[in-house]
Amino acid sequence: MISISFSSMTRLILIAIAAAAAPSRATEKPVPPTPDAMHKKLVQISKNPEKLAAALQNGKKASSVCMHCHGAGGNSTQAEVPNLASQNADYLLEQMNKFVLGQRRSSAFMEGMIKAMTPDERIDISLFLAQQPVTRKPAGISTQSIAGKKIYDKLCITCHGADGAGSHKIPRLAGQQVKYVEGSLKRYRNGNGERIDPRMAAYTRNLKDADIENLAAYLFTLQP
Repeated sequence: MISISFSSMTRLILIAIAAAAAPSRATEKPVPPTPDAMHKKLVQISKNPEKLAAALQNGKKASSVCMHCHGAGGNSTQAEVPNLASQNADYLLEQMNKFVLGQRRSSAFMEGMIKAMTPDERIDISLFLAQQPVTRKPAGISTQSIAGKKIYDKLCITCHGADGAGSHKIPRLAGQQVKYVEGSLKRYRNGNGERIDPRMAAYTRNLKDADIENLAAYLFTLQP
């Protein structure tokens, strides 16, 4: 019986999914596997309608493995799994690169899957997901969300914006899954190594669990 390693199997799956990619992409020189070079290429593609169309087609195919957990078009139906639809492309690419570099941790399956992707596949997936519409409607206002808005306006609004849309490498928080936001903020606060960001660690250091829950409730009321 032939044994195939996890990383090899993941790579084979991705190759099969991407096999029908647009031929115009195949003639391009692969982007160097450095974060700066990848972000530069993402911006260049975004400004070129023809290249963007090809990237979106390739990204749709390559991202099909992501949909098993993150939902159709990046609209998650699992409480602790983040929505990726309409997320900022620069942020998505940066986070995938962090998984590759060991600067962010997740399940062994997800880490192995992302590491098996080529730099161009990561770029294409980021661009594709950024253009997918969010399908859920925002939650209604509650006492909890009102309390969360006060915290947001004090700590978060400068970077993430009044509407929670973020920008470039700063994530969109509007409409994000409540349990995912709670878990992420607690990991930043606790400094357990799964999510590393000095700024976020500083902002969350003094937050109580109730504060984090209120923040997450408020963000879920915002229209993505």
